[in-house]
Amino acid sequence: MEEFVEFLTANFVLSGLWIVLFVALIYSFIAGALSKVKEINNHQTTELMNKHDGVVLDIRGQADFRKGHILGAKNVASDKILKGDLAEVEKYKSKPIIVVCNMGISAKPVANRLHKAGFEQVSVLKGGMGSWTSASLPVSK
Repeated sequence: MEEFVEFLTANFVLSGLWIVLFVALIYSFIAGALSKVKEINNHQTTELMNKHDGVVLDIRGQADFRKGHILGAKNVASDKILKGDLAEVEKYKSKPIIVVCNMGISAKPVANRLHKAGFEQVSVLKGGMGSWTSASLPVSK
């Protein structure tokens, strides 16, 4: 035990960083588990689209959208949704919505905003379009 305390005091910064990293990791898991917006994989996305009339909202820029997007996806500017301008997506309020970005990171705040606005079923494609294309799933241009 003395060696452990000696290590901590000798490597205070390193020990502090490990503690911060550990706390951040725990927070990330807890926040993800308690979130109303779930991350879904490619299979779950296709199932929502095909069996439950799910709508894919692609929040990437128009240039990226034109290069390739999930079949039937609607291109919506993320800044509009984040500012509360939901006119473009209001008609999908009762349908399952899958928010897609490049890597699955910037879609989360948009999905959370939609959920707070009363959209019933909002999900994020885990890994975004990167995951979709790396799985060789079809894209439309």
